[in-house]
Amino acid sequence: MGIQKKIVIIGAGFAGLRLAQDLENTDFDVLLIDRNNYHQFQPLMYQVATARLEPASISFPLRKVFQHSKNVRIRIADVLSVDSQNKIVKTSIADFDYDHLIVAFGCTTNYFGNAEIEKYAFPMKSVPEAIQLRNQILQTFEDALIAPPEELQALMNFVVVGGGPTGVELAGALAEMKKNILPKDYPDKDFSRLTIFLLEGSPNVLNPMSIDSQKMSRKYLEELGVIVKTSTIVNHYDGKNVSLQNGDIIKSTNVIWAAGIIGNILEGIPNESITRGNRFIVDRYSTILNLENVYALGDIAFMATPKYPNGHPQVASVAIEQAKVLANNFKLTLKNKAKIKYEYHDKGSMATVGKRKAVVDLPKFSFQGRLAWFTWMFIHLMLILSVKNKLSIFITWMFSYFNNDSTLRVLLKPATKNK
Repeated sequence: MGIQKKIVIIGAGFAGLRLAQDLENTDFDVLLIDRNNYHQFQPLMYQVATARLEPASISFPLRKVFQHSKNVRIRIADVLSVDSQNKIVKTSIADFDYDHLIVAFGCTTNYFGNAEIEKYAFPMKSVPEAIQLRNQILQTFEDALIAPPEELQALMNFVVVGGGPTGVELAGALAEMKKNILPKDYPDKDFSRLTIFLLEGSPNVLNPMSIDSQKMSRKYLEELGVIVKTSTIVNHYDGKNVSLQNGDIIKSTNVIWAAGIIGNILEGIPNESITRGNRFIVDRYSTILNLENVYALGDIAFMATPKYPNGHPQVASVAIEQAKVLANNFKLTLKNKAKIKYEYHDKGSMATVGKRKAVVDLPKFSFQGRLAWFTWMFIHLMLILSVKNKLSIFITWMFSYFNNDSTLRVLLKPATKNK
């Protein structure tokens, strides 16, 4: 056996983690770099934010995942830049050389250049952000008990911006909280004035899904009492007032921003290799345009194919499949065999609005309602990494299914040291 090839993977999201797992105990020296020591399961982030799941149940320590690996090493660091000439990645802890570099650090919240919105709105792209939002939601209910009348409605208005799966699922969860939990937790307070707005810039919620799913998800949301405003653009938010393009103003201290994502920048990637949304242009083998032995996977990668001329949807299944193909190609190269081109086979998409209310689109047909809800739960449980976490999530879901409650409404604020 020759000298082991060094593969450096930046980011332990769906793509980076899958690639490292598929290269585990092979003839490659794999280094996985992430700023966190855990993989986070983003599709259930909104359940952490609404106190339905513990943060630990959707977070998986990386060192635990690779406990039995002989060739995968993990470093916790921020990646600063890449020097593709000398094949070096510069990070906050050291410089690492590579034979193959894979960029899989995903995307971040897109505020469309609006610094005020970025300052005052709550994002939900990471576990710490979800915990921060959970604290904000729970603290708001406490504040509502003592708020003077003129400040009460701003506290009572929750505005979710963005009608994709994240926005729809979050708005539905907040509506169920209002209906099932707040009357029990706060018998001395009337929460009927609590209003949840879902604002979406395009004409429909769940824009990429089927027309049936768009209609039903809107119907479900409105049945739960959510005010859905489509073709509605947010111009401005100052921490108290949401200004809409049509001139309307919604008073709110709770604005949750789920209106799109933009790629993270990496110094050293040439500008001509970057396209809209800060995504890196890659070929069918995931190699970044104009670079050798540097690849991009998942949300950050823009791969145009005859079936998908505008790139693939930024979803977990694409990231996982791209990682599988790239891992396979690395192994084929060792055997001097021809590499395989990536082709996305759409397995469908889904979103849940609330208890027994979900929408599922499969390639040939779509369905909604109770069966869709059970399908959504089953698929997400299967995607969870560890058996222990699958069990704990299942038990939590069953508990809340039968008694419409959760026991996780704990306000955990960071301690401050007196210096």
